[in-house]
Amino acid sequence: MAATTSRTLELLSLLQSHRHWSARELVDRLGVSDRTLRRDVDRLRELGYGIESARGSTGGYRLEAGTGLPPLLLSDDEGVAIAVGLRSQATAGLRGAEHTTLSALAKIEQVLPPALRRRIEALQSHAATGAGGPGSARSGRPTPEVDAELLGLLALGCRDSERLRFTYTDAAGEASARVVEPYRLVPVARRWYLLAWDRQREDWRTFRLDRMSDVFPTRVRFEPRPMSDDDARARVEAAVRWRDRSVKARVVAELPQAELVEHLGWYGRDVVAIDAAHCAWPLEADTVENLSMTLMWMPRGVRYRVEGPAEVLDFIAMQAERFAEASARA
Repeated sequence: MAATTSRTLELLSLLQSHRHWSARELVDRLGVSDRTLRRDVDRLRELGYGIESARGSTGGYRLEAGTGLPPLLLSDDEGVAIAVGLRSQATAGLRGAEHTTLSALAKIEQVLPPALRRRIEALQSHAATGAGGPGSARSGRPTPEVDAELLGLLALGCRDSERLRFTYTDAAGEASARVVEPYRLVPVARRWYLLAWDRQREDWRTFRLDRMSDVFPTRVRFEPRPMSDDDARARVEAAVRWRDRSVKARVVAELPQAELVEHLGWYGRDVVAIDAAHCAWPLEADTVENLSMTLMWMPRGVRYRVEGPAEVLDFIAMQAERFAEASARA
């Protein structure tokens, strides 16, 4: 009976992850006969799942899109990902969505195994959530992937006030061993950061999760220092800005603040009004080249000027000459 139930659940998981399976593909995946496959499909239908079947060379099985949402089978990593996503939406200030989102999150937690629920509860309590920043879509840089298991492990360390040991590789490629007291997980600019007290350096440090490896819980507890989510986010954002944003300038546009913010969306969150008809947009980047690319986001037909260091203004002037030359040749 246990083997039959396990096989039937595996069949359901396959059907939920793929639009259409041929009978031969399912037989090979499950290691069963055609007759056993048909019986397992019938069991799922008796449980209320709508499963379409077709005969012939192109025949097979697919899960119908029904009027109600059937139960879903989730892996541990999928459960963590959904919990993080729901938590982010619940705190994103979407009017009217808070109750529905938290209700869905509660239902997921209720049916999850205790070990996985513990990881998700830790993420809820110790991840200072917020809107993501400019990521791969506009910067042209791929967003580093973070292992969901690592995310859960660090969240538990934050929640339980447990010292962690790990290897950290900095931007220059230098690896070092760290022993820290973890406090908060903070997402900034589509990356996850750990804010922690570094015991060797006796100061706060910010660690990018995709640069961490060999994380080891020491089972040594510590007395946490007072730290609010707002303080944690401010510390991480300041560290990221200092580390990755060394070139600064600002755009002064002949446009009301509200209109430029509407055009830029999230990227215009720092636009400030100068007067009713003018506004200023502060820019930061890691290089002069990347900062100048931001100017391409300005709306067409709007007059503006750039204020900043000579290296920025000289580079923009040089690029303007190159564009003019390229246009003349065309």
